[in-house]
Amino acid sequence: MPLPEFNKLQQNKTAVPDWAKYMKDSEFISYTVSYKAKAYFDLFDEYLYPCAETGDIRYYVYDPVKHGAPADKKYPVLMWLHGASNSLDGVKCIMCCGAEQYATPKYQQEMGGAYIIVPLANEKRLQNGELEGVWSEAYAAPIKAVYDKVCAEHSANIGKKFVMGASSGGFMTWKMLEDYGNFFDGAMPIASGYVPDDSALDRISESGVNLFIAHGRHDELAPFDKCVEPREEKLRSMKNCLLFFPEWVYNGDGGIASVHYGIEMGQHCMINWVQHNLMFDDGKPADERLPRGVTGWIRDVSELE
Repeated sequence: MPLPEFNKLQQNKTAVPDWAKYMKDSEFISYTVSYKAKAYFDLFDEYLYPCAETGDIRYYVYDPVKHGAPADKKYPVLMWLHGASNSLDGVKCIMCCGAEQYATPKYQQEMGGAYIIVPLANEKRLQNGELEGVWSEAYAAPIKAVYDKVCAEHSANIGKKFVMGASSGGFMTWKMLEDYGNFFDGAMPIASGYVPDDSALDRISESGVNLFIAHGRHDELAPFDKCVEPREEKLRSMKNCLLFFPEWVYNGDGGIASVHYGIEMGQHCMINWVQHNLMFDDGKPADERLPRGVTGWIRDVSELE
């Protein structure tokens, strides 16, 4: 299905999604995130990685030491992988992929500091609306090379390694685990329409990586009952695996999330809630297993021996 050109459209903030019929009388629809977006792009430096196979890869890096973190410590490295069409927005992809809020002073303090890498796929919109150059297995080796390059350039300060992404970025997160599972210490596939086969999941489980899998049960674009539910038992059997499969995806104000740009995708946009740190504005966590949200999970994994 061709995705709309979001930067040319206004969000419909009066849309009533089909899933609204399942809401309780006490629940309400929320159309807006409550965190401050598009405010931290200048904290990231832009680079280009030469690559003949996929085309040169533009990527952005947040360096905690450059922004005041102690130079004698090690910090986790978070690679955030964007969803389909997000790279067409250039630097705004830092927001869309989920990385922006994790560069804020608040989240950096909660994590104990972290490097952030945001690579961009070489996407192009064709005349029929379809996308060309989206994430595929061909990108695995090049973006791993980007990861290695950043780690080499900051080797004295590199700690645990994470990869995370939503939608097609969730697909690519799984692909990175399939190819380089032993490299990563933590991973977060979010709202992915793809789950690896059992043999690949077994390899990933035995690699020792800490998994945090997030998927809403009313996801409009990657339906839970088709994409995740048939594999749920297998996922639950994996080692070091936290499953977050909420009934609803919320915004920070406690409302059920709706995002409508010609198609409804609020429940698919789990990444927005992740940028809320899976915390509500009143300080209540989305899940009692995550009292300090995603930043707390990252810090806990980073401090594991």
